[in-house]
Amino acid sequence: MPGTAPGLHLRLLVTTMTLQLTHYINGQRSAPSARTQATFEPATGQQRGEVSLASASEVEQAIAHAKAAFPAWAATTPLNRARVLFKYKALLEAHADELAELITREHGKVFDDAKGELTRGLEVVEFACGIPHLLKGEHSEQVGGGVDAWSLNQALGVVAGIAPFNFPAMVPMWMFPIAIACGNTFIMKPSEKDPSVPMRLAELLTEAGLPDGVFNVVNGDKEAVDVLLTHPDVQAVSFVGSTPIAEYIYATGCAHGKRVQALGGAKNHMVVMPDADLEQTVNALMGAAYGSAGERCMAISVAVAVGDVGDKLIAALEPKVKELKIGNGLDAGMEMGPLVSAAHRDKVKGYVDQGVAEGATLVVDGRDIVVDGHEQGYFIGGCLFDNVSSDMVIYQEEIFGPVLCVVRVPDYASAVKLINDHEFGNGTAIFTRDGDCARQFCNEIQVGMVGVNVPIPVPMAFHSFGGWKRSLFGPLHMHGPDGVRFYTKRKAITSRWPTGIRSGAEFAMPTMK
Repeated sequence: MPGTAPGLHLRLLVTTMTLQLTHYINGQRSAPSARTQATFEPATGQQRGEVSLASASEVEQAIAHAKAAFPAWAATTPLNRARVLFKYKALLEAHADELAELITREHGKVFDDAKGELTRGLEVVEFACGIPHLLKGEHSEQVGGGVDAWSLNQALGVVAGIAPFNFPAMVPMWMFPIAIACGNTFIMKPSEKDPSVPMRLAELLTEAGLPDGVFNVVNGDKEAVDVLLTHPDVQAVSFVGSTPIAEYIYATGCAHGKRVQALGGAKNHMVVMPDADLEQTVNALMGAAYGSAGERCMAISVAVAVGDVGDKLIAALEPKVKELKIGNGLDAGMEMGPLVSAAHRDKVKGYVDQGVAEGATLVVDGRDIVVDGHEQGYFIGGCLFDNVSSDMVIYQEEIFGPVLCVVRVPDYASAVKLINDHEFGNGTAIFTRDGDCARQFCNEIQVGMVGVNVPIPVPMAFHSFGGWKRSLFGPLHMHGPDGVRFYTKRKAITSRWPTGIRSGAEFAMPTMK
């Protein structure tokens, strides 16, 4: 298997059916919980192991250990915290193939895509290594007579992250490297569908020298989540997932006095102008719509064809969608793997069924694909709809699968209105050669991330990002400077000192003056 660490493939095969994933609390794996849930390998449909579902008391135990570890970790100098992260970065690079294979085995995305996910997470670690600079406050001398003012950025305490299944490495790494670099202790609640990678990330942090209790992983479901949202010792919660859950996370966390950043769903549009480079546009659409089987919050799921470009766009897309190389993500040359679960595959198929019933033109139908040697895998082929309208469910809702909808509009203004009228405002893109058009689009589109001839405009780790409208709940975006702001509290200090010894010695008996 290309790119796989020696001996890893055999080791993972041997443990496929016996893998027991518990929790990582206070620097070690815990005993199994009373409740467990099966984990599966999406490419084969076979059970991979079992993951523990934490009880309320187990989550409370993790919180207690994190709280106990906080004072010493917060008192550790930012430079020494950064040195732990530097070691962690080296370990992540050394174990990149191992981690990528775990991602592919439990999520299904192709191996190269898994490596890319890991790289984007690693970039946040690299950003967090600069925390001594990022934590600096401000200072003003002589704001009044003999008065100085300055500010400090201090850690919050115990903070938590709740991550989705689609990026088991990258999304947690959007959160915890910055949080712990700032001096907080962290509790990670990953998706129960693919929990192996967060557990390995925790073990590597310990190997890098992170003190016990600073980073903990609790696997679980709503029971675990609700403890994190309501426990008085948890100061902040970060979340990435669907909008209904994001709204619940935000409302519940805020009601219990926590700061919350909750990134929700998306329906990302790509506007294709008549003057766009068609080959460039089609290649971009293929990767953005069908990469990771469409299970990305930044996937392009709607192509908005402006003017007469629609026929040409469909004609160019159709053969490419039909020719997608679909199979086990660990096999060389694959472009798309399975969906994460049988239930999710069936849900996506249901959306395709509904699109047909609503009257959209199903140009490419991937519902009945069978992958040789993986007949029990959770596969669905690429699907392409034409003549989709804004009143259709397949346009309105996030499908989270390899389904691309083409909506035809007469002009640029109609494209902008279509996007701005949608409830989601996560990401969008425009493909054009017209600089003035692109500039206007960037200015007036009501979306948090915008690409100009870039299909997935997620910024680098040193910039912050997030959606608008119902794609984000909370005022602060993810990672970058906003990440530091979210995981710290600002303290403003104003001071005046009375005249000291420099006034000279006094030999008389002190009296009230």
